[in-house]
Parts: sequence; C-alpha cells; structure tokens
Amino acid sequence: MFYTYIIYSKTLDKYYVGHTKDLNERIARHNRGGNKYTSKGQPWEIAYFKNFETKELAYKRERQIKGWKSKKMIIKLINEAR
Repeated sequence: MFYTYIIYSKTLDKYYVGHTKDLNERIARHNRGGNKYTSKGQPWEIAYFKNFETKELAYKRERQIKGWKSKKMIIKLINEAR
C-alpha cells in the first residue's frame, strides 16, 4: 500500500504534498526536520491522505495535486474528503 498525503503547518500556514509507503513514519520524519522544505514548519499535521495499490499511482496523484498550484484547490480537496 502507498499513500499520497497532504500535511499542514499552522506555523507557516502552508501545505506540503507527498507520497510514501509508510505514512506514520513519513509524518514523523517531517516533524523531526528530515526534509529541507518542511524542517521550518513543525509541527506538521496530516490534513489528507489517500491509499493506492502502487507507488506509481500514488506519485501520479501527488504530481496532479502539485500541478494545481492552488491552495484553494487543496483546501477544497481536504474538505471534500472529510
């Protein structure tokens, strides 16, 4: 199982989109400063995730979301998932 996820930083008021095989470990790494982009926004909270059968599908969804380049679209996706 693979995941596309969106995390949110209240500190920065920003979202980060990624994909991973181990969602819990990946979020923990973000909160330990294990990523250059997310190291300054701790704590990060999971705002959205979706599971996929393959890494390729999870990555494809990540690229699609990042391609929107729109915070409004990301918020809409998160709200629709709830």
